[in-house]
Amino acid sequence: MGRPAGRDPAERRTLVVGRGISVQGTIQDAERLVVEGTVEATMIHATELAIAPGGMFKGEVEVEDAEIAGTIDGTLTTRGSLVVRGSGRVLGTAKCRRLQVEDGGQITGRIEMITDLPASDIPTRQTIEPAM
Repeated sequence: MGRPAGRDPAERRTLVVGRGISVQGTIQDAERLVVEGTVEATMIHATELAIAPGGMFKGEVEVEDAEIAGTIDGTLTTRGSLVVRGSGRVLGTAKCRRLQVEDGGQITGRIEMITDLPASDIPTRQTIEPAM
């Protein structure tokens, strides 16, 4: 029997920080991070981030996809999609390729859209000097 190329989401290495639990420090090797309590961490790399209602993440995280129903305060980079649910709050900087914000979702800070255009293809502003 061969293994399929993609992993079943149920087989992902998942870290769940439950309600009432606070974690500070480094999180490594988690493919899916679910925050129901509080996490304070610097530079987490994972495939998926889910912040539940009432959950709080402070710090910097880089993921493929994120679903925010709680609060994130810091820097969030999603190479895929960022979904902010109606109860979600994004504070700080969020970089994403696709963005969806439900009615009631809040974004306070800076949003940067990731594009596939190389820097040379981005139109630049040109100044034309009048002829004398």
